[in-house]
Amino acid sequence: MTLMLDERQRAMLAEMGVKVWLPRAPGATKSVAIEVDRASAEAQAPVARAAPAPARPPAAAPAAAALGPRPEGVESMDWPALEAAVAGCRACGLCATRTQTVFGAGSRAADWMVVGEAPGDNEDRQGQPFVGQAGKLLDNMLAAIGLSRQASAGSAQGVEKQGVYIANVLKCRPPGNRNPQPDEVAQCEPYLRRQVALVQPRIILAMGRFAVQSLLQTTEPIGRLRGRVHQYQGVPVIVTYHPAYLLRALSEKAKAWQDLCLAMKVAHGPA
Repeated sequence: MTLMLDERQRAMLAEMGVKVWLPRAPGATKSVAIEVDRASAEAQAPVARAAPAPARPPAAAPAAAALGPRPEGVESMDWPALEAAVAGCRACGLCATRTQTVFGAGSRAADWMVVGEAPGDNEDRQGQPFVGQAGKLLDNMLAAIGLSRQASAGSAQGVEKQGVYIANVLKCRPPGNRNPQPDEVAQCEPYLRRQVALVQPRIILAMGRFAVQSLLQTTEPIGRLRGRVHQYQGVPVIVTYHPAYLLRALSEKAKAWQDLCLAMKVAHGPA
């Protein structure tokens, strides 16, 4: 039996997902089944999921830094040549992680030379030694004894400040501000030695454990080395705590002041 369905009825059946068989058209050789609700049937059919994209291979690790020998003739370089040698140095792995080298700053004809350990994050970004809060404390310490990293700078009290030259044992920041490695110190030491020879200071103030141990070639802690005059390349050395440590250990500032007073006494002694 053939049902005679109007358009409204077909639409209702289509909403229900019912297939409707239409009468065979005149002259047709076989019956034709038309699926009225094809869209509905397709909507109810299982959706074919696209095959997951193949996983990307892990990114290749960055190529190891191309290391090279330290420039020759460091011991006879002048200031421009030495600074260029440091900037282009690739003698240890720190060249791969630094933003820039930190050569030094201040008066290159100073009586005082301050030697720190290694650049930190701020120093690495700015290319200057002892910046940030530790740098501000160092500047205040130097100002208290009439010194400044700016040569011929005057103070508010009218006292003329003497220049000081500031450098680090390492010229590149260790990643994550980790401790310097012995091979890194060994590669950088000739640069510092040449800086000392060029400045010819009357006194070196070594600040921080690694600076002290590197200059004096010792493993003794600062507490056992304070209060005495040491030597580096024939220059008197006074050891004291790093300003960053003093910011964490405020009670040690009095000891640092004692070290500065000793350094003043040595620097102002007989020529």
